[in-house]
Parts: sequence; structure tokens; C-alpha cells
Amino acid sequence: MTTLLGTYDHYGYAAIALLGTFLGAWFLLWVTLRSPWAERIRLWRGVSPPFLGVVGVLFALTLAFLANDTWNAHDRALNAVYQEADGLRSIDALAEHLPPPVKAGLVSAVRDYACITVNEEWPLLARRQSSRLAAEQLDGLLALLSGPGISGAAPPGVHSLMLAQATQVRTARGARIALSQTHVNPLKWLGMAFLGFLTMISIAMVHVDQARAEILAMAIFAAAAAPTAAIVLVQGNPFQPPTMVHAGPIKALTGPQSCGSAGAR
Repeated sequence: MTTLLGTYDHYGYAAIALLGTFLGAWFLLWVTLRSPWAERIRLWRGVSPPFLGVVGVLFALTLAFLANDTWNAHDRALNAVYQEADGLRSIDALAEHLPPPVKAGLVSAVRDYACITVNEEWPLLARRQSSRLAAEQLDGLLALLSGPGISGAAPPGVHSLMLAQATQVRTARGARIALSQTHVNPLKWLGMAFLGFLTMISIAMVHVDQARAEILAMAIFAAAAAPTAAIVLVQGNPFQPPTMVHAGPIKALTGPQSCGSAGAR
């Protein structure tokens, strides 16, 4: 259960954001309109409407920054996948300079790594894990590229470029694994929730002597803030639904035969 909560914590935070916003709005409406302290609270009427914008802007900016962090992580994950695929594709293209037997072994190693990554590691990314077999296959590819078979058969410039592309693949893989294991920062979202609650208090006090206006303003704010926060939260892991990064660029490098051989290892 603990592992499950740790894996899908952002969905839980999204549910809390939805329920908490509407419960907070209901609580403030009850306090200002129906509670035993409602009459005393109305004595504080007269708060200037522009004051609402001060807290509201702070809340909006905080939510915008958090949304930017989330979508930036998604873009970085997508970029890492394309860089990984480009590195593998470049190794494939540079293998044309090798003798046929050496080329066949290198192309097979690239295909095996791509297939293991797509079929085994990609589902693990959604669970914030990575594949040991994919790591071993990538180590094997690097060992093959640095071995005497390829270093002796390829021109020096081509061999150096192959090693650089393999290093890019390793770096890109590390980046996507790191992004898949990123968790929601509770302190950031707690600060956003606090500002949101202060905004609702401001709405209540600005309209404290106008019940219908207060209910409408509170409902509009809750309907705007809660779904927006939930939409941002459910995208906390770039490799989980609803907007998961797909393995298409790497999958394009796989083939039925190489997948079969990789799966048998």
C-alpha cells in the first residue's frame, strides 16, 4: 500500500485539491452565513473589493509557476526520449562504415536495447522504476563500441562519434528515469493551498453582507481553481496517464526479429 501511494501520490493530491477546495468554500459560506458567529463576522463588512486582487494574484502566480514546473518536466522527458532515439539512430547510420559482420553485431545490439527499453522498461517508468536488463544492455553496447572489433574497423573520427552518441543515449536515459521518479513537492502545493484559502476568505469578506453574491463568487472561484490544480497535479509523472510520454521514437528502431531475440535473453 505504501509503495502504491508513493507511486501515484499526485493523483491523491489532485483528489485532495478538488475536495479540499469545495469543502473549504462550503465551510466559509457556512461560517459567514449560517454559523452562530455570522452576525459578528458581518460587523467586519466594508473590505474594499480591490483587496481581493492582491491575494488572488499571489495565488494565481503560485499556481502558474507550479504548472510551469510540471509542463517543463513533461517537455524535458519528451526531449530526452528524442535525444535517446537520435543517438541510437546515429549509431545505426555510422555502422555503415563497418565490415558486414561487425555491422550486424552492432545493429543487433542497438535493436536489442531499443526493444528492451520499449517492452520492459517503459511500463516500469509509470511505476517510478527502471529495468536492470536495459541498463545491462546499454553497458554491453558501450563495451562493444569501445572494444577492439569496432575501434579497429571504424575510421577514428567515426569511432569517436559513435562513442559520443552512445554517451548521449546514456545521458538521455538517465534523464528520463530521473524525471519518472520525481514526486510532488508537498511544501510547494501547501503554499499554493494556503494562498487559495486566503483568497476564499477575501471573497467571503468582500461579499459578507451580500449572501447571493458571496455564494456565486465563491462557487466561481472553486470551479476555476480546483479543476485547474487537479489537472496540473495529475500530470506529475510524465510517464503516467493522462498525458504520458510515449516510446514512439525508440520503438521505431525496433524490429520483430530483434524483439524476439531480446525477449529470449
